[in-house]
Amino acid sequence: MEMTAIRLEKIKKSMGNALKGDFYKNFFKGIEPGDIKTREDFEKLPFTDKEDLRGAYPLGLQAVPDEKIVRIHSSSGTTGTPVIIPYTQKDVTDWAVMFERCYRTAGITELDRIHITPGYGLWTAGIGFQLGAERMSAMTIPMGPGNTDKQIKMMTDLKSTVLCATSSYALLLAEEIEKRGVKDKICLKKGVIGSERWGEKMRRRIADELGVELYDIYGLTEIYGPGIGINCMEQESMHIWDDYLYIEIIDPKTGENVPDGESGELVLTTFCKEGAPLIRYRTHDLTRIVPGGCPCGSEYPRIDRIIGRSDDMVKVRGAIIYPSLVDEVLAGIDGVSSEYQIMIDHLNGRDILTLFFETGLPQDSYKNLEKKVEDAFKAKVGLKPAAKPVGMGELPRSEKKSTRVFDNRY
Repeated sequence: MEMTAIRLEKIKKSMGNALKGDFYKNFFKGIEPGDIKTREDFEKLPFTDKEDLRGAYPLGLQAVPDEKIVRIHSSSGTTGTPVIIPYTQKDVTDWAVMFERCYRTAGITELDRIHITPGYGLWTAGIGFQLGAERMSAMTIPMGPGNTDKQIKMMTDLKSTVLCATSSYALLLAEEIEKRGVKDKICLKKGVIGSERWGEKMRRRIADELGVELYDIYGLTEIYGPGIGINCMEQESMHIWDDYLYIEIIDPKTGENVPDGESGELVLTTFCKEGAPLIRYRTHDLTRIVPGGCPCGSEYPRIDRIIGRSDDMVKVRGAIIYPSLVDEVLAGIDGVSSEYQIMIDHLNGRDILTLFFETGLPQDSYKNLEKKVEDAFKAKVGLKPAAKPVGMGELPRSEKKSTRVFDNRY
């Protein structure tokens, strides 16, 4: 992204705010906003990582007095100490403004009925979807996760037109609606899906089974939450709200910025955040800046769909595996569903990768399907798995994010 004079001034202001908190006061010891005069100066600043933020637990990131904090959100903490993010009223309002912009970009209006299934509480998901919907004056149905019977009843009786969900739960609902034969009673037109990366085959299944247009919404707890970007009706890439954020794409190994159009890791700097400003925050999400203007006419810059994370790859017998690679393999094979799980074990001194995948084909075709999957996986990834077909619906479904890779070696 171009470093304009206006963006540089916004960064310096944000950095000055960040230095009011204990975390950045120590992190940027000896560096002042006035030292940042050029893009090159900015790019010499150290990156902030999730592990750094965990070290600031509980409120080391807070950069304003207590009386200005109106809300606390947190990462899940499932992989370590949670990251606590304090919000001022301006932060909450800015988040709502961005989220309403996401809905509008997806063609959603105040006439829609927005059915919200992501979780509430310390997690940023559900309440973010609600903030944007209410700001737009749309009918908001704050269901939260779980209780699929009630979800479908409310969806039917209240004639919900927009479903907000993780891709895993959207698929579960689609399958249940089909199973119960109530598709003709469902009024959904659009789905706003976030919280996890999902492949093209899963996207097509959800869209076809629910009969909706799907939109990828992007965000992370550390940077407001979901709502900092979404794809438009052109569908391919996501617009990011660059009046609130500065975008960099870096080489995950070297930390150097890469040219627009080249894939790398997304790094974000907040312009306006008061409660917990972040400077050069490594998201670990892999994407690229899409050069040129969008046919939709929006001037907001675009990033490509997230293809994976720089920290979610696994190495098995020298082969590097990302979930996105598995999606690509399965997407090219007829008869194979979007749902899969990988089990990695270490047996008799050797790593073994087993790939379970769902299929609607009869069992007498499993042998042939196994070979197709094994050969395609070997050609794409460089490693031959033990392919194991299972029937549709046999792999676990989740109301939150699905876990697809289980590494049992450690």
